Amino acid sequence: MAELETTRCCSPAEQTGCCEADDKAECCGSGGSSCGCRSGQQVPLDVGEVQEAVRERYAAVATTVSESATLGCGNPIAVAELNPGEIVLDLGSGGGLDVLLSAARVGPTGRAYGLDMTDEMLDLARRSQSEAAVENVEFVRGKIEDVPLPDDSVDVVISNCVINLSDDKPAVFREAARVLRPGCRFAVSDVIADPEMDEGTRRDLAQWTGCIAGALTEDEFRRELAAAGFEEIGVQETHRVHDHAGSATIRALRKVSPGAGG
Repeated sequence: MAELETTRCCSPAEQTGCCEADDKAECCGSGGSSCGCRSGQQVPLDVGEVQEAVRERYAAVATTVSESATLGCGNPIAVAELNPGEIVLDLGSGGGLDVLLSAARVGPTGRAYGLDMTDEMLDLARRSQSEAAVENVEFVRGKIEDVPLPDDSVDVVISNCVINLSDDKPAVFREAARVLRPGCRFAVSDVIADPEMDEGTRRDLAQWTGCIAGALTEDEFRRELAAAGFEEIGVQETHRVHDHAGSATIRALRKVSPGAGG
């Protein structure tokens, strides 16, 4: 990671909690002029830096709650319109609430997988599963850019305000298309950036881990999904979450014909 010459930059963990005006000087030193030392500055981010900051933030959340935690921006269960017997994959399942709700919708003949990269969140989700005595659920450790499930193995991919946190969104869409059976559906809630979102907001790591700065615009979402092999793509904003971004539902079908984008 490139170092700033005029300010002391915080660690990713410090940056996520350094957004209040009264905290900036203490977190970033007297030279720190904005949240996390980075807002509005053209500082290159390492490929793994965003991912580690996200992991640290949500690990901290998991250790401070005693039951399933949902940190999303919408209701992917309603978006997905789940049916009995279906196999569901939740990308970035967190505390597992959406997975447990999905399991109830698909019933004993179906199955719900929850994928998360944070051990603390997986532990929380498994405790919730045990307390709820739900058997048709499996929580798996992994990254949404590299899903540890076979090709053509699920009927529905859901996600709740997680894809915008990824630093390699095309890989996320390719993996979603890979694990979905042909003709099956992608149905997520996520944050969509306005086209005029300023570069300072996009580069702010603390806001990235808060679901804003990493968001795609609607046009970018449509383009990347089509490139990954999806069709019948629909994007509908549901409510505003920021001056330059809104929560939206995104639906698409994996193409039946082979070949991503073809």
